[in-house]
Formats: sequence, C-alpha cells, structure tokens
Amino acid sequence: MNIVVQILNFISQEILNVPAYLIGIIAAIGLIALKRSAGQVIAGGLKAAMGYLILGAGAGVVTAALAPFGDLVLKSTGAHGVVPTNEVITAQASTQFGATSAYIIVLSFLIMLVVARFTPLKYIFLTGHHMVFMSMMLALVLSVGMGSDNQLLVIIVGSVLMAVIMVVMPAFAQPFMNRVTGSDKLSIGHFNSLGYITAGALGSVTGKKSKSTEDINFPKGLSFLRDSMVSTTLLMVVLYLVFAIWAAIVLPAEDAFSVFASAPDNYGSFIMAAFAQALQFGIGVSIILYGVRIILGELVPAFQGIANKVVPGARPALDVPIVFPYGANASLIGFLSSFVGGLVALGIIAAWLGPVWGLALILPGMVPHFFDGGGAGVFGNATGGRRGAIIGGFVNGLLITFLPAFLMTVMGTFGVSNSTFGDADFAWFGIVTGGMAHWGPIGGAIALLILAAVLFGAAWIWQVKVVNSGWLPAKEHAEFIEQVKAEEKAAKAAAKEAKAKEKAQA
Repeated sequence: MNIVVQILNFISQEILNVPAYLIGIIAAIGLIALKRSAGQVIAGGLKAAMGYLILGAGAGVVTAALAPFGDLVLKSTGAHGVVPTNEVITAQASTQFGATSAYIIVLSFLIMLVVARFTPLKYIFLTGHHMVFMSMMLALVLSVGMGSDNQLLVIIVGSVLMAVIMVVMPAFAQPFMNRVTGSDKLSIGHFNSLGYITAGALGSVTGKKSKSTEDINFPKGLSFLRDSMVSTTLLMVVLYLVFAIWAAIVLPAEDAFSVFASAPDNYGSFIMAAFAQALQFGIGVSIILYGVRIILGELVPAFQGIANKVVPGARPALDVPIVFPYGANASLIGFLSSFVGGLVALGIIAAWLGPVWGLALILPGMVPHFFDGGGAGVFGNATGGRRGAIIGGFVNGLLITFLPAFLMTVMGTFGVSNSTFGDADFAWFGIVTGGMAHWGPIGGAIALLILAAVLFGAAWIWQVKVVNSGWLPAKEHAEFIEQVKAEEKAAKAAAKEAKAKEKAQA
C-alpha cells in the first residue's frame, strides 16, 4: 500500500502538480495524433511546456512584487485577519490529508478523461496546481464531515466530485469565454469560474452601451499609455509610492523598512525599493503575456490532434492568465476593482457578519485579487465594456472575501488557522460539500453523489442547449462595439479624404 501511495504521490505532485509537464505531455500526444515527425513532437511538447514555465515565471515575478505591496497596505491601515492563500492552507493540510489528496487527484483526472471522451462535456482541465488545491480542499472538508476513519469513502466520493467540478465549471463559463476570445477553441480552467461567470453576466446587464477598456482615448500627450506594459507599470508605480509614503508617515521606521527584503536603512532607499517593486510588477505582467502567446501558438494546434483522434471536440481548460491578452487594460481595472470590493467586504464582516455570525476577517490578498480580479475584469469587459470590467471586478472582490469566510466554518480545526482557500469555486463548492458531509458517512456520501449528478446533468443540458447552439451573451453590447468601430473607421476615412482634398487644392 505504501508503494501505491508513493507512486500516486509522485504522479500527482511531480507531474499533475506541474502544469508545464502536463501541458507538454498533452501537446506531444496531440502532435502524435496528427502524425507529426518525432522532431516536431519533441519540439512542440518542449515549447508548450516552456511557454507555461515562462507564464509561471511571470506569475512568480508578479507575486513577489505584490507581496510587499500587500504588506504596505495592511501595515499602513493596521488591518488584522486571515489572508486567503491556497498554497499555505494546502501545505498545512498536507501532513494529515496528503495521501487522500493524491488518490483523489489521480482518480479524478482519469474520470475526467472518460467523461470528456464519452459525453458532450469535452473539457480537459490542465491547471495542475488548482487540481492539487481542489483535491486537498475536498480531502479536508469530506474527512472533517464524514470522519477521518472513512478514507476509502472520502477518496471515492471526492474523486467523483472533483472530476465533475473540472468539467462542469468550464462548461458553464464557455459562452462567456467564447465572447472573450472570439472563438470556441479555448476554455477557462481556473477555480474562480463563479467570479468570471458573474462578471460576464453583470457586464451583459449593466454595460450594453459601454465602450471597451481597450479603446480608451488618451490625449496626444498621453498616447504612450496605449502601451499596456507602460500603463500597467505606471499605475503600480503610483500605487506603490502612495502607500510607501503613507507607511513612512504612520509607521515606525523599523516596521516600514522591514517590508522589503533588501531592508533599506533610510527613507530614500525605502521609497526607491517601492519604485523597483512596481517596475518588477510590470516586468512580470509582460512575461505572463509572452508566455501566453507561446502556449497558444503550440497547444491549440496540438489539441486539434486530440480533438480529432483521442477526445473528439476536446477543449483545453487553461489557467486564467490565458485571457489577459484579450483585455490588458481590463485585467488591471478588474484587479483594482476587485481589491476595492475586498476592502468593502472586509468592512461588512468587521461591522456585521463577524459579530453576528462569528466569521473571520478575510484580508484582501493581492495575489488572488490580481489574478481573479483581473480575469473578472476581462470577462466583464467582453460583455459590458468599461462598466462591466469595473462592476465585474468589484463583485468578484466581494465573492472572494465573503465565501472564504463562510468556508472556514466547515473546515473543522483548520477553520481557526491563519489561512483558507481563496478562490470562489473552492469556497462555494467547499461550503456545499462540507455541509453535506456532516450528514454522516452514508447520508453524506449519498447526498454528495446526488449533488455531483445534479451538477453534471445541469452542465450536460447547458452544453447541448446553450454552448453547442452557439449562443453568446451580451449581443447588444457586441453590436454596440461593432457600431463604434465602424463609426471610428468611417471618421478616419473621412479625415483622410479631407486631408487629401486639402493637399490637392494646395
């Protein structure tokens, strides 16, 4: 049994937990299915894996740049509470539930492939680290509810639940993803899909006549801001310097200087360290966008082979940065709006939900607000322009603050730890499954399998009736955007013609 656990741990932690390896393998399988040469298979697999590693490197740079910014904000405001961090809570729970999680992640992946092969839900979830987080969350809440002595039952039920959630959420989000990308070749494989669907739905309702965030008209003197790398970096420079100056005013020098690893010993170095971190953030975003382009260039063509031979009609469900190139300004607006939403939700918990319901204070973590909020901004912009990006990002911030607070109530002793799962799908799915698991081993297992069947059936109907029919949200907004583009094109043509006439007359 120990050997089996070690093998499963190796597969789950060393292969499935490394998205680059998983994507490289999938790309190679697709190229083999297309009957490409050995050299093309090797090159394609390596380039796909390297693209994801580049994306991960960019995400690491962004995360490292955001960590001091979060410290500046929290220390300056004096806020205290729980920071939702998937990596931390997973590490805390791994010693107790690591083996169970390994079984769940491997079995659920196999079930997902079978589902993709034989049902209309042809989504292959490829975001490996989110698979690890979800398997750990299910192992935790199911063990707490059904008892740690029922691990076989927890593994079986958890594997079914995880396989279902990996195909259900991409299916529900697919029409909105199609609106974002302008095609049906990609799916979103990130467990904040509730936030993205909500942002897309709100955008379609509130932003019918709102222009796109990507068409912001800057004055000629500010035309350099059209470069997303420049505008993103400049905004972070402003935010970083504002909070650095605030921290320098309200905090003792020693506390302020401790924010940065370089440990500056004077205020001049402290301010410049903040400036450097803002530049690092811009660099990280640029690396992410470059990595996304490489992945799209290699993985999507390779998936044609999988779709044709292995899993007909299969779509790769990828991590949320895959949508950032479709709305660079929207991702930044969504991030800031989500952060504001998190602050508002924090105030509501502190003033009302905490005293009444005993909920923990959930502090706004910069990393989830950047990735989740940025994705929500892109989805909101696709269906509702600037208004959709702002509202979608703000509501996402509310979701990833309120839901993790309620999730902690079903996590047993881990519910009093200093961390929790941060994305919306971990939270709502954990709340529901954790609550049902408390009905006992038999009653809970039956209820959870019924839940899985209901979700699967609903997604199947949605896929057949909605996604496969070609329905897209926000038709009025799309028509408005096309009208705006046509008017701008006509105006440019008229201006060019007038200029030509003036030149001819002269």
